[in-house]
This record gives sequence, structure tokens and C-alpha cells, in this order.
Amino acid sequence: MGKLFGTDGVRGVANKELTSELAFTLGRAATAFFGREHERPVFLIGRDTRISGQMLESSLAAGICSAGGQAVIAGVMPTPAVAYLTRKLNAQAGIVISASHNPYPDNGIKFFAASGYKLPDATEDQLEEMVLAPSDTMPRPTGDKVGTVVFHHDLLREYINYAIGTVDTDFKGLKIVVDCANGAAYEAAPVVLKRLGAEVIVLNNQPNGVNINDCCGSTHLEQIRQAVLDHKADLGIAHDGDADRCLAIDEKGQVVDGDQIMVICALNLMKNQHLKQNTLVTTVMSNIGLHQAVKKAGGNVLVTPVGDRYVLEAMREKDLSLGGEQSGHIIFSDYSTTGDGILTALQLITALRKSGKKLSELAGLMTRFPQTLINVRLKTKEGWQENRAIAAAIQAGEKELGENGRILVRASGTEPLLRVMAEGPDMPQLESIVQMIVDVVKKELA
Repeated sequence: MGKLFGTDGVRGVANKELTSELAFTLGRAATAFFGREHERPVFLIGRDTRISGQMLESSLAAGICSAGGQAVIAGVMPTPAVAYLTRKLNAQAGIVISASHNPYPDNGIKFFAASGYKLPDATEDQLEEMVLAPSDTMPRPTGDKVGTVVFHHDLLREYINYAIGTVDTDFKGLKIVVDCANGAAYEAAPVVLKRLGAEVIVLNNQPNGVNINDCCGSTHLEQIRQAVLDHKADLGIAHDGDADRCLAIDEKGQVVDGDQIMVICALNLMKNQHLKQNTLVTTVMSNIGLHQAVKKAGGNVLVTPVGDRYVLEAMREKDLSLGGEQSGHIIFSDYSTTGDGILTALQLITALRKSGKKLSELAGLMTRFPQTLINVRLKTKEGWQENRAIAAAIQAGEKELGENGRILVRASGTEPLLRVMAEGPDMPQLESIVQMIVDVVKKELA
């Protein structure tokens, strides 16, 4: 990991670590980099609803213009919409201003290549080198070579039309609750579901700059769970701040997580012979029950390290069509180059519609083994793997579980957190083991 770019772009507290000056220089660097092959490189910029988004959007656009590029300002739109439209418009790159599920003071800047995929590490390294160079030697054109800004929020309609076209059925007769997290899905998600014929109850679609992810969306499911029960809805769909993921609630108010969504969609695709090589790609965080359900249906599971980039790398390398994470970040490579919460919801609802069953029945195709996770906030994540006391605690937990479960400890790629997870048949035992490890981590590092 470099000094600027993490696992999902450049992130930090807006106006503190992620300043307008840094955004300006990132815009200049990207324009200088892509300007080597294009006289006036075009960048599509989309953002979520954070109060700092406009500040960073303006700074990026100014940086792009100062180096001779064109900034196409698309306004608030889902991250996957930027990936799709970058490809469709033949732009040189797409830029998303978002910190996903993080609280509103945070923000981030990440790039998509012209292909719609995230930039390769080598390109990020070059951009970082240009940004951190001791002196700015990047181009500063004058006269008619200065860059321009174009505003195109109407591009969101193109993404909406595309999303609707990815399914071959309507949703008439279904009552669906959708929680937009006061984020980037607040316009697109309700429109897509309504145009497909569903009766839609919309939650948290009134963003004010500071309420994104605030006790709502895919990280806070209490509100949507109650709404599904109150409205006697068929299901609920909860998005995160930038709408690249979704989780679901069944008609009984039970959570349907990313693992269950992947199983439902994988089995539906297998039934129609549309799951390439009958293989689902997922991470080490996925529940043992996912593996059992897919294998029982005759499919295969390919396991990667945690992170959507590793899932996507495996999918591209093996030419596979479905992969994702328990968090609801799911990639349907036949339709998208990145995780897409709206497309995931559409695929899930299509599988529900075609099955003729209730969502609780489909979710029941996978037995979810008890799993507990505690996030430990640290001053620094550095050195935890070499800490002997932490290693001994993990080893003791693994010995206690034996072959009946597993322990996974890993650092967050986007926050100063250490995630401690255990899985097995006995929840009290799991909670005891995780708490024991967490206590050691806090003593050593917090």
C-alpha cells in the first residue's frame, strides 16, 4: 500500500487528510498521465451525497482543467454507474468521490480506467509518484488549450435504463421496501424498481450532506426490517452510501446477507446454465454454509483473500460470471465491471420472481453457521501480525475450536481497524473466543 492509495482509492477525513489541494493535484496528475496518449483526456466525475463532495468535485475539475483535460460532472450517482458510463462514453477515466459505508466526515477519491475496471496498481503508483513529487512539472496549458467542465446529470438516466435492461421479467405484484442510505442510490434505486412494476416503499432518500449512512442503509438494518414487517412487504433492499452493495430483508424481517444472496443468484444462474463453469467466487470471510449449499447443487466455490479486487481478479483470470463478499458487494461480470448494489437487487428479485417462492424459503437454501465479528479500532494496524501475544491468542482459540470451526483475524483495508471473526456451531463459545482475542489486541495495540 502506498502513501496515498489504499485498497479502494485515496481516503481520509475531508479537508483534513483529503484536502481540496490534494484533490486538485490528483486531477492534474490524472490529466497529465492520460494526456500522454490523448490530447484532451475526458474524465467522468460522480459522487455520493456527503457535504464535502462538492468541494472535492470542484477541486478535481479545476485540476483537470489546469492540465488541459475535460471534466464531465455527472453529480450524485452510484459508483457502478460511473464505471458503466466511463466505458460507454469512451472517457479516459472515471472518478468517484465517496467513502462508501464510512461516516459522513470521511470521503474518498477512486479512479476507474476506460475499461470500467479500477486502475491497476502500477497506474496508481505512477499517479502517486506524480502527486508526491517535490516539484510540480506537469503541463500548464494556456489559451484554448485550457481544459473545460461539462455538467451532465442526465447521464444517470442512461444507467437506469441499462440496469432495467439487465432483467427479463417484471416485478408487478411485489411490494418492496428500499433503503437508499441517504446516499448515491437515492434517485436511481426507487426509479428502477418502480419502472419494473413493483410497489415501492422508499426509506432514507432525503440526503442533506451529513445523514449518509446515519443509522440507515446496509450497515444499519433495524429501520428497514421494521418497515418490511409494518408494510407486509415481500422483501427489503438496503444499499450503502455509494450503492455498490446491497443486503436484503425477507418477508419475515430476517436479514439475507451477501452470502445468501450469492447462493440464491448462483443457483438460479446454474438452473439456467448461465453460471460460467458452475463456479462462484467468494472470500475467506464467507460462511461455511455457502460452500455446502453451492456444492450440494453441483457447483464449485473459488476462495480469494478479503477484498473485491481479489474477487474480481479471480473472476477475470478464470472468466467467471459471479463473485462477491458477505457484505453484499457482489459482481455480475456479464453486466458490470464492479460491485453494483442495484444490479444485485435486480438479480435477487428476478430469482425470487421466477422461483415462485418467498425470500425466506430461498434464503433457507443455505444453512448459516453462527459467526461473530468484533472490530477493534487501533491507533495503527502496523505490526499486528508480528505480535507474539496476539498470535498466541489466535492459536489458543483455534485449538479450542478444533475442526468444528475457524478463526480469521485481518486488518481493514480502509479504516484503522482489526477485524476478529470466529465461525462454528456454538455461538457462546465463539463469542468467548473472539472476546479473548480482542482483549489481547486491545492490551497490545489499542
